[in-house]
Amino acid sequence: MHSFSKWFLAALPFTALVDGDRYWHSRHRRATAHRQLTSKTYMIEDFYQGEDFFKDVPPIYDWTFVVGSDPTGGNVIYQSKSEAQSKGLAYVNDCDNSLILAVDSTSTVAAGGHRASCSIRIMSRRNYNGGLFIFDASYMPVGCSTWPSFWTVGPNWPMGGEIDIVEGVNNQDTNQMALHTGTNQTCTNEKTNSTHQFTGQIKGTNCHSAAHADSGCPIEDTDTRSFAYGFNNAEGGVFALLWDNSTGMSMWHFARADIPADLIAQKPKPSTWGTPAGFWSSQNCDMTTNFYDQKMIIDTTICGEWAGGNAYARSGCPGTCSDMVANATNYVDAKWVINYVAVYQ
Repeated sequence: MHSFSKWFLAALPFTALVDGDRYWHSRHRRATAHRQLTSKTYMIEDFYQGEDFFKDVPPIYDWTFVVGSDPTGGNVIYQSKSEAQSKGLAYVNDCDNSLILAVDSTSTVAAGGHRASCSIRIMSRRNYNGGLFIFDASYMPVGCSTWPSFWTVGPNWPMGGEIDIVEGVNNQDTNQMALHTGTNQTCTNEKTNSTHQFTGQIKGTNCHSAAHADSGCPIEDTDTRSFAYGFNNAEGGVFALLWDNSTGMSMWHFARADIPADLIAQKPKPSTWGTPAGFWSSQNCDMTTNFYDQKMIIDTTICGEWAGGNAYARSGCPGTCSDMVANATNYVDAKWVINYVAVYQ
């Protein structure tokens, strides 16, 4: 993500209001990249679909609804589970068991105001220290001022690290992936991709993040089906993160028509998937030290420190981001339709 303040709800010692309760929550040489992936077939560990995102019966608490204002300065109020359900912002489609997480598109709001029943942020209760993470969605939020994301974060941001798997703003055409670190252990990415270890374009090389300097080391996908309207027009697809501490972080995007057969069969073998869209080598970054105890987060904010300001002005969107908040019809298509989230080991 693009803001230090984001972490007051999701990443300082995980201080977050959850349905009304407090939840406390190297050496530098060219990498040899995904070619070192083993031929391992991964086995499913956790699978979240439909009502799994709403479970709140002890001892099962799979995901929590983070409540309150957006720490990136976004013009939203994140809703509790009960509020989100009563307002029709979070529900399961009975026809296909997909999860819908929507932004309020009916309230009357003044320019620059907060869409009072606005949006949803959910966070996994369980944390992870590696594995293959799969996010399957058939639709993602689109429109000027929107900032949707699927990401993971460790404790005491930025010390525990952050992994951005799906993220972008406004009319962005392609997905932006990124790592963020906070330790004194160097974590960098190559300035060029001359060895063709991934297909994306490097946007930053130093992964270290801190207050007001937290762009991390992003790689932008080159496939226009990886984000926003292009993603939705392709009937969505799958995003995959392979977090292997011995080799690094690899990320793929597959449009719906291109999802590997082994993944559909729930027997994924990433070594057969070809060149990833993004790759960060363990030879340039100590993955174990910089990334640990990661929790998954799905959210959508409006404006804020990335989608608003200069990014909005450069996007081709009309007026200002604050003005757009008052246009309720702009958010009719600002919703996630999520088929499942899975973690393999």
